[in-house]
Amino acid sequence: MSDPIYTKIAKGYAEASKVALGLKARFDEADFDVAEISSLAELSRLPVMKKEELLTLQRKNPPFGGFLAADPRKLSRIYVSPGPIFEPALPGGGGHGLDLLFRSAGMTPDDIMLNTWAYHLVPAGLLFDEAAQAVGVTVIPGGIGNRELQAQIIVETGVTAICASTAFFLALADTVIDTYGRDAWKVKTAFLGGEMGDWIAKRRRIETDYNVTTWAAYATADLGLVGYEDGGNGYVMPADRIVQICDPVTGDAMPKGEIGEIVVTAVDAGWPMIRFGTGDSAFALEAGEDGRVTRISTIQGRVGAAVKVREIFVYPRAIEEVVIAVSGATAGQAIVTRENDRDTLRIHLVLQDGTDRDAASQTAAEAFQKSARIRADSVEFVDTLPDDAELLVNRKDI
Repeated sequence: MSDPIYTKIAKGYAEASKVALGLKARFDEADFDVAEISSLAELSRLPVMKKEELLTLQRKNPPFGGFLAADPRKLSRIYVSPGPIFEPALPGGGGHGLDLLFRSAGMTPDDIMLNTWAYHLVPAGLLFDEAAQAVGVTVIPGGIGNRELQAQIIVETGVTAICASTAFFLALADTVIDTYGRDAWKVKTAFLGGEMGDWIAKRRRIETDYNVTTWAAYATADLGLVGYEDGGNGYVMPADRIVQICDPVTGDAMPKGEIGEIVVTAVDAGWPMIRFGTGDSAFALEAGEDGRVTRISTIQGRVGAAVKVREIFVYPRAIEEVVIAVSGATAGQAIVTRENDRDTLRIHLVLQDGTDRDAASQTAAEAFQKSARIRADSVEFVDTLPDDAELLVNRKDI
């Protein structure tokens, strides 16, 4: 028996293709009958569309590349992301699903939230604003910059939550404490933008140092919310998103636990993002019987940054995990070469003086294998690496 969600996708996208001619052209080119979808396997026959493809189509046929199926008169906004890529704001509230994050965090009408994301062109500021208001939170639209003024606002209005990049949150917190004293800091919740590197450990330090709980979501301008934190590991997927982790070249589903591109299908066909490749990478933590991913890891990096090593895509994040894991490591880099018809990967580490090299080598090898799912050929120690050194260097063609 067909899952009702695939029946809804089949019906909705079949109707959408009658209006959105760019979508129809995509289906025709792939010889894909969307009305026949009744399972994830059938949905997966459609090739993944990369974000770069949408950008190209929008330049040829502005503003939406022939992909808007909703009534354009009912759009509340048109967002503009770098590219530029135009994204329509469809009817409906909740900040494109981000209200689920605030509900998960226990936000209530008793909260006052300072929202420091930009409110112009890009969607972040307005989406977080709408989502917070959907759960009854009072929002102060701070936008970016004006650190001293926003610190004053935090103190004088009794802000209980801040929505910000990690760096700007830290700047605001320190400004409040340095200017008004530790007792003036009353913020209890922080919704932070994700970062590469030691992201989770950094958040734990923030929670300890500033007496807050931290939360995050994974969202894109094209799709709105894709996943949000609920207290468990990684991000849980909302019910109106079909998420897959796919090989970034073939589009085939990756086994659970292996890193691949996050590919999303929105159930609502008004802005018909079907088998849309986000360009971000993660691995599945939980999945249904049919392979539909229900929980993903934190973001591992951009797909274009990966290097294929012995049939496995290795991401820069794996090197960051090594540096995090090795006590005394200050920097790291992986060099991939092709030797005797075999891919070879060597890890270079910079260590503090006095670090146990044998222990560091063993820890580095174990951490890399755990993260990348392949073994490094060697762990080597170097005195220094440039400050701007790439984490992952591909020299297979040299």
